[in-house]
Order: sequence, then C-alpha cells, then structure tokens
Amino acid sequence: MNPFNYSIEQLKTKALEIRRDIITMLVEAKSGHTGGPLSCTDFATALYFRILNHNPADPKWADRDFVFYSIGHVTPINYSTLAECGYFPKRDLMKFRKFDGHLQGHPHRLDTPGIEVSSGSLGQGLGIACGVAKGSKIDNHPRRVFCIMGDGELQEGSCWESAMFAGHYKLDNLGVIVDYNKAQIDGPVPVIMDIAPLADKWRAFNWNVIEIDGHDMQAIVDAFEAMLKFKGKPTVIIANTLMGEGVSFMRGKYQWHGKPPKPEEGELALKELGTSYAEWSARLLAG
Repeated sequence: MNPFNYSIEQLKTKALEIRRDIITMLVEAKSGHTGGPLSCTDFATALYFRILNHNPADPKWADRDFVFYSIGHVTPINYSTLAECGYFPKRDLMKFRKFDGHLQGHPHRLDTPGIEVSSGSLGQGLGIACGVAKGSKIDNHPRRVFCIMGDGELQEGSCWESAMFAGHYKLDNLGVIVDYNKAQIDGPVPVIMDIAPLADKWRAFNWNVIEIDGHDMQAIVDAFEAMLKFKGKPTVIIANTLMGEGVSFMRGKYQWHGKPPKPEEGELALKELGTSYAEWSARLLAG
C-alpha cells in the first residue's frame, strides 16, 4: 500500500517543500551536505509519495518495501522525506546533527524510524539491497527493494560486484536509482575518474536500464512504473541531475557537495524557493 499516491502536481509541490526543509535544517545545523540532497529531491519525493509500499505509522511493517540509501551522507533529503511522510514529527528536523536530537549526520537505523540501514561508507548499499532482494525471492515475498546510489561511489569495485550478483540472479524485485549529478566532493566525476558510458556498463552486467531527466517529475514517475512492470532483470534508473538543483547559485557546483549554506546564503536560497528562514523554521517547529 502507498498511503499517498500523489499526482504529478502534488509531487512537484511536495518536492518544493522538501527543498525548503533541506535548506532550513542545514542552516540551523551549521553543518551537513547540501548539493546531493537537492539533486535527489525529485526522485526521492516520487518514490515515497507515489511508488513505495510503506506505512509511516508502522515503520517495521513486515510487508513493506525496503529503501537503502547507499549514499548515506545525503541525510537531509532522507530525513525530510521521512518527516513529511509522518515517520516522526517535522520539528525533529530542527535538531539535525545536534546532540539532543536523533538525526545524525549519517543515518542510524536504531535512532530514526524509517531508516533501514546505518550507512555512509560508500559502495556498500547495493550489496545490502542485493541480499534483501535475494532473500525476498527465496521467501517468495512480493516486496520491492530500492537502492539510491551516487555516481561517485560507482568508481568503487564493490558496486560492480553487487551489480554482477543481481544480474546473475535476475533480481527483478531490485531497483537502483543513480543520482547522476556528475559531481563528487573532490570535483567533477569525469575528472576524478570517469564512469561513462554508464548505461552501457549496467547493460553489460545484465540490467534493464532507464535513462531520464532526474528533475522531470513525469519522467521520474514513468520510469518508476516501468521499473515495477519489468521482469527478468534488475532495473537501474540513471537520473541525470544537477547538484544543488533548485537554488541558482548552487546548481551544478561540486563545491556544494559537503558544506551547508551560511545564514545569508540560506536566506537567499529560501527566497528563491518562495519562503524565508523565519517562515519555514516556524512551520517545521509547529509540525
């Protein structure tokens, strides 16, 4: 069951709200990652508010789909999406990365409802997702398993070992979404270590490949629905995105990978997103 099943327009509105959450919580925390959470926002919103079988009132519901963020550092999008779904109060977002809160810089499954695995060490998420997908096949359980990956971590060999495993065992209950923003903390991905042609690599490992504009909500929903219907192979959605999408002075700049906006930068970003820090922080604290 999906308790939301939002329309395309509702998803666009929710994605805007989540971008506001991300900037606000980062300004309040004075630390955290900005660029990746903003590039993931559109497909993460579609996943939770349209596609995923889940129950925020019962995070450990036995028949739920699983979502693994292999890129564990993008917690602002992970936490905001969960809070907006109702896994925990939105006011908790204002305690992000604070000692008196439960939202660590990298996610901890024992601290936060809705977190399936404590992650952050890149290159591990797909292996975990493969294990759950294979186990679900053995148990003849219809759940879906989703893994959100970054393009920088695809420079690591462990990712491709897991991709080979999934292709070999025809894990068509497994779906990967690659946030292909072509930027990592040290610079542009093609400069650090190019992973192109990316689609050809996944096909070589016996995956079904769907390439989309990762900021086109209709294309995102269509890709997810095609993933759910495809049989015989695992599916990867290569979402072509821009780091920092939604804020003009962050868009496409790798320098925003691992730093938060200063208060004045946050105010400018929130103005572009149609609100202010005072207005949006009050909304979160009231939630």
